[in-house]
Amino acid sequence: QVQPVESGGGSVQAGGSLRLSCVASRYSFCRYDMVSWFRQAPGKEREFVSEIDSAGTTTYADSVKGRFTISQDVAKNTVYLQMNSLKPEDTAMYYCKTGPTYDNFCAIGSNAWGQGTQVTVSS
Repeated sequence: QVQPVESGGGSVQAGGSLRLSCVASRYSFCRYDMVSWFRQAPGKEREFVSEIDSAGTTTYADSVKGRFTISQDVAKNTVYLQMNSLKPEDTAMYYCKTGPTYDNFCAIGSNAWGQGTQVTVSS
């Protein structure tokens, strides 16, 4: 299976910002119906953060509304998660997940999870 690749994590102080990137597929021509961000803190279940569909429609978890912004660069096959006003409770491993696709070849990368990128927010 082809996995998306996340980057951009790091350590910041509360109130700071980070921008995460997710390259949905190493095959630039592959497009997915949606790309989502999830996160998992130590000892907790993985939770939904945000998603964007092929039309650019966005959805956010209540906990990040007004602070996080998801966007996409179709030409680069990349989805971004701009995270502002970060809080210690945002500390987690952030994962990118691709959605379904109509393309039989690109299906090898559909509904796939990335390896994650760590975000740590100190108070």
